[in-house]
Amino acid sequence: MVSLEDFCTLPGRTPVIFPSLLACDFAHLEREIRSLEEAGTRILHLDVMDGHFVPNLSIGIPIVECVRKITGLILDVHLMISDPESYILPFRKAGADALTFHVEAVMDSEVPGKNYARTGCRREDVSQLNENHPAIRKISEIITKIQKEGAAAGLSIIPPTEVEVLAHWTEMCDNVLIMSVMPGFGGQRFDDSALAKLRWLREHAPPSVLRSVDGGVNEETLESCVAAGATGLVMGTAIFKNPDRKRQMKSLMDKIS
Repeated sequence: MVSLEDFCTLPGRTPVIFPSLLACDFAHLEREIRSLEEAGTRILHLDVMDGHFVPNLSIGIPIVECVRKITGLILDVHLMISDPESYILPFRKAGADALTFHVEAVMDSEVPGKNYARTGCRREDVSQLNENHPAIRKISEIITKIQKEGAAAGLSIIPPTEVEVLAHWTEMCDNVLIMSVMPGFGGQRFDDSALAKLRWLREHAPPSVLRSVDGGVNEETLESCVAAGATGLVMGTAIFKNPDRKRQMKSLMDKIS
């Protein structure tokens, strides 16, 4: 199993592609993972959805455990759930090397009635809160808790959320994940607003922080993502639509190397 240091050295000079298993053939999960290993994949992205924070259900702890038994690749687990703090230890024990959660999930629990999971957070929603507000403290505590468990900590925002809300935590994070579609379903069209957010991160986050983007990243959009500053590219259908994973991964990497 990889260490926190392994994950944190990913940025480097060449952007890293994270194949998203949400788009794979789960009937042949091991075969799919082996094909990605042979293609030179370094990290797998696993989407966890609870049907509450996002309007869909997906994999859970048993699948992460199974994937951990199959491979030694880095497992990047994206918690699209309403109560991420309660699941840090279970997913870490299941084999997650990195855990990413949402600003909007914590804001909804600590500032109820706003429905941030659907409408997003504006900069004034967060800037008006002082450092001792429960929402600000909770997000910081979750980041610290993930790192204390030996995993890389990521923070994510949905498209309607303004990127400036991340200013409180960019110094703490190992990864910041910009959603370029509303989370819940694969195959959606890329939201160009993600590019400005990536540019903001490049200017305001420490160079060591992985700047990731997820949703609608494909042959047509990955180059603009990298030009905007992305160092992590989560890709699902763009990889799994091609049965020759090695050739497809090489083709995608050739575009950004």
